[in-house]
Amino acid sequence: MDSATAIAVLTAMITPAVLISACGSMILSTSSRLGRVVDRVRALADRLEELHLRADGGDSAMERQAAIFDQLDKLTSRSRILQRCMVTFYISLGMFVATSVAIGIVPFAGGGRYNVVPVGLGLAGASFLFYGSVLLILEARLALSTIHSEMDFIWDQSKRYAPREFVERYKPHFVHFRKHD
Repeated sequence: MDSATAIAVLTAMITPAVLISACGSMILSTSSRLGRVVDRVRALADRLEELHLRADGGDSAMERQAAIFDQLDKLTSRSRILQRCMVTFYISLGMFVATSVAIGIVPFAGGGRYNVVPVGLGLAGASFLFYGSVLLILEARLALSTIHSEMDFIWDQSKRYAPREFVERYKPHFVHFRKHD
């Protein structure tokens, strides 16, 4: 192999590095999101235990428990989606590393006959990266529904306990693409 071919191979091996970096960013972001979900679940579990220990049995306590259960259900779904995202991004990362390695090996293994290997690995890695991104979109929508649910509960509670003149002064804020009562 002459030096021009060696340089071309090394240059081609570096190309998947951009996608490897993208995978790393997605893994870091997803890991952070998963950590926040776990922290939120622990906080809600503590809050649920407090409500149980107080056991005043009032309507407000029951409504709060129902709101917590609703959030725990959504947070469970979010954590499962985020775990699937992490696995998907790690698979994608592995595919891009394998692509880079295959680009380096193919010239020594017979040239043109095996060019399909790095292309296939690269396409598979890109497909996994795309799939993980779609999962993150679904998770973000679920996170938004959790926020809306909690805000609706707090809004209802504040209308119940706030002075009447405050309640009448403020109207609910509407969000696009959301069902309103």
